[in-house]
Amino acid sequence: MLRYLGSSNLKRVLQRKCVRYISISGITLQSQKFLNRQRPPFQSGQPLYETRPFLLKPGELTAGITATEYFERRLKLARRLPPKSCVILAGAQVKYASGPVFYPFQQDNDFYYLTGWNEPDSVMVLEKPTNNIEDTVLHLIVPPKDAFSEQWEGYRTGTEGACEIFNADEATDTRQLSVYITKIVQRNDYIYFDKPKENTDSRASSFFESFFSVSSHPPSAISINDIIKQSGTHKKVRGIKKVIADLRSLKSPAEIKIMRRAGQISGRAYNQAYAQRFRNERTLKSFLEYQFVSGGCEKSAYVPVVATGENALCIHYTRNDDVMYDDELVLVDAAGSLGGYCSDISRTWPVSGRFTAAQKDLYEAVLNVQRKCIKLCVSSNFYSLHDIHEKSVSYMKEELKNVGLTNLQTWDVTKLYPHYIGHNLGLDVHDVPEVSRHQPLQQGQVITIEPGLYIPDDPKYPSYFRNIGIRIEDDIAVGLDSYTNLTVEAAKEIVDIEDIAQNGIKSKFESDVTIPLK
Repeated sequence: MLRYLGSSNLKRVLQRKCVRYISISGITLQSQKFLNRQRPPFQSGQPLYETRPFLLKPGELTAGITATEYFERRLKLARRLPPKSCVILAGAQVKYASGPVFYPFQQDNDFYYLTGWNEPDSVMVLEKPTNNIEDTVLHLIVPPKDAFSEQWEGYRTGTEGACEIFNADEATDTRQLSVYITKIVQRNDYIYFDKPKENTDSRASSFFESFFSVSSHPPSAISINDIIKQSGTHKKVRGIKKVIADLRSLKSPAEIKIMRRAGQISGRAYNQAYAQRFRNERTLKSFLEYQFVSGGCEKSAYVPVVATGENALCIHYTRNDDVMYDDELVLVDAAGSLGGYCSDISRTWPVSGRFTAAQKDLYEAVLNVQRKCIKLCVSSNFYSLHDIHEKSVSYMKEELKNVGLTNLQTWDVTKLYPHYIGHNLGLDVHDVPEVSRHQPLQQGQVITIEPGLYIPDDPKYPSYFRNIGIRIEDDIAVGLDSYTNLTVEAAKEIVDIEDIAQNGIKSKFESDVTIPLK
């Protein structure tokens, strides 16, 4: 049963086949006075409309994604399962760098995709007992409400919230995990579970523990993997990641909308950076990350690359600690994420704000390749990502001839352009790697197009080209006969970059049109 529509004021009346939204007037940022905060009727372990009305709108479980869409995702998965089957997914745990110093929490993205649950130490089981899709049952096993732990670690949603807000049909707390999952496994013939690659994988633990909580759960000698092994040889155990990857690879309109907004915010941040002058890579990195968050993203989507001069020859240079010289280019690969969805942008520009003649030649070569490849991103072409990559190598060879590098063979080109043309994008930066690069692109797929050139300090190349690294990357939503550039705000034409660098940002680059999520 799908219960939650995004507000405690909503009447919980919803049939499985008919979803009815009730309009509730929200609080607008412009009219609200920031005094006398209104306390929400309850507290949860993650933002909800009731607790964060400026972030979410009624009906949404996470930014841009409604409870209904999460419900429909689970039904799509259930349709691919036989009767008497269950899918077991363990969420992520908090990871620690050293002692009590923890990393920011990152939920397992398959778990998040199917539930919207963004709290650690939880397990989801999707059970399909019969052929009737309406009999599908969502089980959530989550940490219990606990006043002491919540004082140290923050609020938890708990088992009641798992049912009433996240639409679990059944829920229990993690202290019952072993017994609860054993019963589910015993009554099903098909078990979908991806075995952990190593013993330290969170999916191998049957109980989750918290570093800070004094009342942590006792360790258990039995794991989810052990439960499945002990269930009998007649059980058919299969992996599920590939099936979920197929679902995740095609984005819904809501997913594309939120990725478009993340791309817009991130693209505008680049334009702000062009208009500045930086002397150190870490300063530029910090500036961009601030712009991502202040613009509306939640965080950086990945560790940024800010590589000046020869540092750009390293594809994933992330030290970001060098000084920046005015006669060099800086290659930046950085972007923000919103609602868990990533944007991914690369731009290269002169530290001084003006390209030299040689820099222009190489930059235009890369940009021409990117332009041609982006035009191929329509499903009616029946091109795969691999096909586009092969085209990009041919295009790059022609472009290098145009700048005077006439004696290069194909292997020379692949040495100067050593990485792939792009990858799927979504909840992960390199999303759904289980989906084949040789599969024709489909409408709703979001991919990056990112050709690059990296000229080493080698006498076989002209001195004016050496130690230059250039990458230009945009996020492309594939359509049937057209495409959408989700990161179009980030200027990339030479004339535009130089104009911003010299004269600041004009209305051409800072449109008043903002893609709303609310």
